[in-house]
Amino acid sequence: MNLETKRLILREWHEKDIPDLIEGLNNLNVSKWLAMVSYPYTLQEAKNWISYCQQEVLKTERNSYEWAIELKSEKKIIGGVTLNKINKLHQTAGGGIWISEKYQGHGYGREAFGERIRFAFEDLNLRRLENGVLEGNPSSLRMQKKFGYQVEGVKRKALLCRADGKIKDETITGLLKEAWIRE
Repeated sequence: MNLETKRLILREWHEKDIPDLIEGLNNLNVSKWLAMVSYPYTLQEAKNWISYCQQEVLKTERNSYEWAIELKSEKKIIGGVTLNKINKLHQTAGGGIWISEKYQGHGYGREAFGERIRFAFEDLNLRRLENGVLEGNPSSLRMQKKFGYQVEGVKRKALLCRADGKIKDETITGLLKEAWIRE
């Protein structure tokens, strides 16, 4: 399933995306904000990720969407965005986003994250989204707040970041459908 914005296509991951995936995540300035991504990010890890994503697409009852973020003007993958832990009974989900370092600061992350929120609330009819932000990543928290997310708490020493080996606090944020600020 593809989603489209003015400058981006959010689409399923393909094997041809492996070089862009490695380029984006094999950077400590990106991977240190993603608890489950190691540094250096290897070819085998990229292959495993693509394989996992391709298996998710085949499920009849999806509880996860993993999209590659393609910049239309360059036909290049510049990041990834996830909507996961979808619970249809409670109408909730989680997820996250990353953008390659050289594409940060241009609003691509906000554009992709906004489309993810729209899809969750309008297409899947969810009512609540929850995210986590690792300590020391204020830009992610600022972006979420622009959509109406609120800080709901801090999980102290919650995660061991595979990229830098540090144990980090995780700020938990939540967005209710009625509090969503559309851009």
